[in-house]
Amino acid sequence: MSMSEPLLTQIVNQHIPADATIVTIDKPIKHPAIYASDLTGDGMPEIAAVYQQGGELMLLVLKFYQSHWIKMSLTKGLGYGVTLLTAASVTSTARNNLIVGWQMGAIWSKLAVYDWTETGLTDLAPEDLYYSHAEIIDMPGHHGRDGKVEIALWIHDTGEAYRVEIIRWQHGNWVPATDVYPYYFLKVIQYYEPLVEQHPDYLFYWYYLADAQYKAGLFPAALVSVQKALSINKPYPSREVLLELEKKIRQAIGPEGLPHARETTWLFPISVRTTAGTRWGYMDAQGRIRLEPVLDDAQNFQSNGLAVVVKDGKAGIINLNGQFVVQPVYDSINSFAEGRAIVIDAQGFKMIDEQGTILTKRAYPFIANVKDGRALFYLSDSSQAGGEVSRYGYLDTSGNEVIRAQFASANDFQDGKAVVQIKENEYALIDRNGQRLATYPYAYVGPQGDGLLPFQQETSGKYGYIDERGHIRIQPSFTSAFPFNGGYAIVNTAKDYNFIYGVINTQGNFTIQPAYNDIRDLGEHRLALGQAIDPKQSFLGSVYAISEVNGSRLSEFVYTDVANYKGGLASATNGTQTFFLDLNGRPASGYPRVEGSGTLEVVAPDLFKAYVDQRVSYVNRGGQIIWRQNTIVPLHPPYRVREEKYKPNPDYLVYYPQLEGLTDQAVQLAVNAKLKALSQVKPIPANQKLDYTYTGDFDITFYQQQLLQLKLTGYNYPAGAAHGMPTMIYAIINLSSGQMYELKDLFKPNSDYVKVLSKIVGDQIKNDPQYAYVFPDTYEGISPDQPFFVTADALHLYFNPYDIAPYAAGFPTFTIPFAQIKNIINTEGSFWKAFHE
Repeated sequence: MSMSEPLLTQIVNQHIPADATIVTIDKPIKHPAIYASDLTGDGMPEIAAVYQQGGELMLLVLKFYQSHWIKMSLTKGLGYGVTLLTAASVTSTARNNLIVGWQMGAIWSKLAVYDWTETGLTDLAPEDLYYSHAEIIDMPGHHGRDGKVEIALWIHDTGEAYRVEIIRWQHGNWVPATDVYPYYFLKVIQYYEPLVEQHPDYLFYWYYLADAQYKAGLFPAALVSVQKALSINKPYPSREVLLELEKKIRQAIGPEGLPHARETTWLFPISVRTTAGTRWGYMDAQGRIRLEPVLDDAQNFQSNGLAVVVKDGKAGIINLNGQFVVQPVYDSINSFAEGRAIVIDAQGFKMIDEQGTILTKRAYPFIANVKDGRALFYLSDSSQAGGEVSRYGYLDTSGNEVIRAQFASANDFQDGKAVVQIKENEYALIDRNGQRLATYPYAYVGPQGDGLLPFQQETSGKYGYIDERGHIRIQPSFTSAFPFNGGYAIVNTAKDYNFIYGVINTQGNFTIQPAYNDIRDLGEHRLALGQAIDPKQSFLGSVYAISEVNGSRLSEFVYTDVANYKGGLASATNGTQTFFLDLNGRPASGYPRVEGSGTLEVVAPDLFKAYVDQRVSYVNRGGQIIWRQNTIVPLHPPYRVREEKYKPNPDYLVYYPQLEGLTDQAVQLAVNAKLKALSQVKPIPANQKLDYTYTGDFDITFYQQQLLQLKLTGYNYPAGAAHGMPTMIYAIINLSSGQMYELKDLFKPNSDYVKVLSKIVGDQIKNDPQYAYVFPDTYEGISPDQPFFVTADALHLYFNPYDIAPYAAGFPTFTIPFAQIKNIINTEGSFWKAFHE
């Protein structure tokens, strides 16, 4: 039920005495003291209003019952005015509490937090809960946002100084919400910083700034501020208080003058689902948000204290303070390697240093990450007969071409040497200056390892190994051969396109007989031996056992996936849980187990990052959740979107949306059933290996007034295929009626919108160079039910992969401003009005 302010005022006036007047709230703008929200938890909004009669304030609550508004409660108010009237989830996420600020003085209000009970409204706030300004926000704490609000009370002290207290309702009591201090006190710092600049001798501003910096976790800055306060005569509030604050700050900083290592200073990426889509930020090791989730994407901080982030679709690099070291102007940025990162923009690939300085003199079609002081690149040459040819060379860490582009193919440097292809049937080993150390007259020579190189004498022939001088050390007898590492190499002996892997030593003798569907080198002298799930369909994948490199098996074939060992631990999953393995191939004791399949990573002494079932979370050693992405997105009360998970099979995973708060429960059930179907929630066998994997997810891409737009995405990947097939469907819903809109609903009847839109799209394909990828003569116009989505100012039509363009083009999308088609839009229709009233 959506009600405008005039309608609410009209309803309230019909239920108050004739000589009563509705109270006006002055800030932030003048408006009547009326608020509609679900206070009882029945999904229907009640109307709360404060009116004045005979010098007294009365709080009225109306409820819609049997097609009429009736008085639900009437409570006597306090003071002489109202500074705040709102509703929020204080005591429960199931319903809202009514929150009133009763004005008691020019800058003082009494806070009342009303809870609906069978006997009416009950004020849960203490009698002495006074404030000057209040903010009511669901603030992120150790476990993120929990759907219930915290209340920040700004209590006037002197001048423009305020003491800030943050409280929440917990287990039937009001308690300090200390876990959200790092989030909220950043705002308090922003308030006091300009005040100390304007009034550097006002002690009370320095004290409150130092206190806010301490509570936000900015300990070095807090120490500077408190020492400034101590240096001024007549310390405020007292020298004893300032000295006690200084002591706390120094204890937090630690004995060596720096905040306690990574536990306080290192940051970890987190994701939050919002009405603007999934947004990313960073938390500290205690789960406190340090950098607010406003980014499109956020990568791990690297050992140099820098992280790649994406903002407004462009990649940049930030430091641990959240400041951009490299502005977000690139299409993508690789991780740093040897102090250098490769960036991509519209011009091509470039190399930058840790300050963001571009080192290369030009853009390249490709640059690999720096390895052993050299970065592989290539240039395209169209002057040769037979079409475009790529030639490879190497850059140094200053971005200079130290080895010119001349090779047909090339590998990364390792220990000062690299294998390159000179031409067909000729390879060479070169040093860091490009000088040849050896030449190999073979059809293929691979990268070096332990002084041996895999090779083929002729194209399509068997693989063997030569030494760096070119002498054959292991005769060609393998279908494929991987580089040696630590005295052993993985080889395939199968014929045709099957897989029969084994392990050989540098003499060519099998240390593990060829009998496996897959073998992975996990590092630290451990291998994962893969046994085919279905021997008749080896492409369906493997189940793994852990072994030593000499073939001694340490576990049964129980792991569906295993990552590399690092520090004696390897992340593994059995399809239902994810955990660490020790070097004995068994689940490591004293470490967490997480439900679902994915990976675990040690990121701090007692903090583990879990990427499980395509969601990032953090747990401690005991498995307690420190952070996980929220599953409820509040919209305008009473509406919200709830995330549900469907995983009937290890190969099938869908996150799908369900709406709450719609007035008509039957309509809500129908809408949610449709969303489940569109999200591909359907019967899937539980204990059967599928010949494909499917993942589905959703995002809120547009929300304005009563219009909610959900993007439902899916990816079906057949086993053994070169790539999967993505899907994208938009569900566009009117929250008042539950109607799910089609393209035709946007336009006037008989407007021939198909013809109009088809011409506009056709003109864009013809005249806009960005659509040069469209297959010639494939576009024949749009269909009446063409896939589409909307933004505030435009209609967007899109096509599925292969419809009119190659797979790599994704979903070709055409933007049509509403202003361009205003004459055929049905501005009186429910679709348009849903987000334009």
